[in-house]
Amino acid sequence: MSRPATDPVITRLEPLRPRGLRVRVHLDAGEPFEVALEALEVLRLGSGDALPLNRRHHLLNADADVQIRDAALNLLSYRARTRAELRRRLVARGFRPARVDACLGRLQARGLLDDAAVAAAFVRDRLRHRPRTRALLARELRARGVDGDLAVRVVDRVLDDEAVTEATLAKRVVEAWLSRQGMAVRRALASRDRSAASEKAYRRLYGYLARRGFVGSGLSRAIELARSLAAEP
Repeated sequence: MSRPATDPVITRLEPLRPRGLRVRVHLDAGEPFEVALEALEVLRLGSGDALPLNRRHHLLNADADVQIRDAALNLLSYRARTRAELRRRLVARGFRPARVDACLGRLQARGLLDDAAVAAAFVRDRLRHRPRTRALLARELRARGVDGDLAVRVVDRVLDDEAVTEATLAKRVVEAWLSRQGMAVRRALASRDRSAASEKAYRRLYGYLARRGFVGSGLSRAIELARSLAAEP
């Protein structure tokens, strides 16, 4: 069966630097264009093949899929990310949201995206280096696009695995703050006198604990614990 006279034919594939993963497609009619070599291989296209409009459309779609996947994998090579974080970055780069969603679905099916694993690693890192309350940990996970129910489950599981209770968490936070204070601040905090120095130390501690998610009675207990520890020799 003869091809329509209007269908261009691929005359040459010109590898592009640095690694030849993209090529310039030359035609016997029309301007050359660039695509991923992988996209050509997926559609089994090469020199001598006709490239009617529908096949060119499929080729460009395959090329877009390769570009999104490579961009996603490049972002993941720097650090693990939640699906929502990765989606935001890819859409910000100009990729179409629907195509991004399809790509992320494929990556998730291959086990390359796992919100639960990313969330657990985040919580463990926070507990070791910047401890904070259970509620604040869950809120930070939600801000990173983790589903609300999943965020709560992950925080609960990690705290259970690490044998961290609200009391031990408060102690970690308080000790971290006290370790960075000089003796004058520690003495002022331990003092029950309402001096300017003790009030200043109290306000600093209060603000620090509030930023770590302590509220209400939990905040009051943490302050009392800090005063007790500050009084120790």
